Amino acid sequence: MHAASREALTNTAQTLDQWIQNSDNGIAVASQTGAELFSIVEVLDGDRGLRVAVADASATAEQRSGLMRTVFAGKVSQMTLDLAIEAAQRIWSTPREFRSGLVELGRRALLRSAEQQGQLTQVEDELFQLGRILKDEPQLAQLLGDRNTKADRKRELLATVLYGKVTAVTEALAKQAVGRPEANPIDDMATLAGVAAELRGKEVAVVTSAEPLNAVQADQLAAKLGRIYGREMSIHTEVDPSLLGGLIIRVGDEVIDGSTSGKLEKLRTSLV
Repeated sequence: MHAASREALTNTAQTLDQWIQNSDNGIAVASQTGAELFSIVEVLDGDRGLRVAVADASATAEQRSGLMRTVFAGKVSQMTLDLAIEAAQRIWSTPREFRSGLVELGRRALLRSAEQQGQLTQVEDELFQLGRILKDEPQLAQLLGDRNTKADRKRELLATVLYGKVTAVTEALAKQAVGRPEANPIDDMATLAGVAAELRGKEVAVVTSAEPLNAVQADQLAAKLGRIYGREMSIHTEVDPSLLGGLIIRVGDEVIDGSTSGKLEKLRTSLV
């Protein structure tokens, strides 16, 4: 996002957090707001003229917010409407980024509902594991990422796969993610897991090992990485026997290859 859109998103997200925190029933409010923000996005996706008009920087804030009120009043809760209106009143760099901002707000609302239920860590892990499943099932990932397949069909397929296996928040977030034609579902699951970790004040470290790490090893590694990076780390693990031994650690765009196979490859390269 450009600077203006980032500022608009940050300020509107702060409003969302405050409203949820001050609500007498934060779980229900957050869940409803998240779902309704996604429904607003669906409407904007189907109407390019509206999508452009509600984020038109040349129009006044009153014109943009008035349009949102005209279109969505009575169709969503008052809190969702007020949040959407506040978002429309702010300056976004492009209509596309305004639309993306509403998606991020919807996701944040659902993750806040998981937090209020004490499920945020579980949701983060489920989202990461779902991304691994899609990575291991390329045919399923290809179908869910196919732009020619209708969003409703992809969501029905994913719901069948997830039924009874994950929290309601994870299922809602995943179904929303696969309905976005511009996003790779595997990357989107990783992004969602990262957002969940961020709400817990942590950063994700993806650790690949030849054998599964136990809880003690994962905690020790999190502590070491925390000292290196100066912030708390959330460890997501995956197993790849081809590494032979050692670890590959990914934090953001940085990769630390301490695997046996990686060391052998470096040795082979040095001998060429």
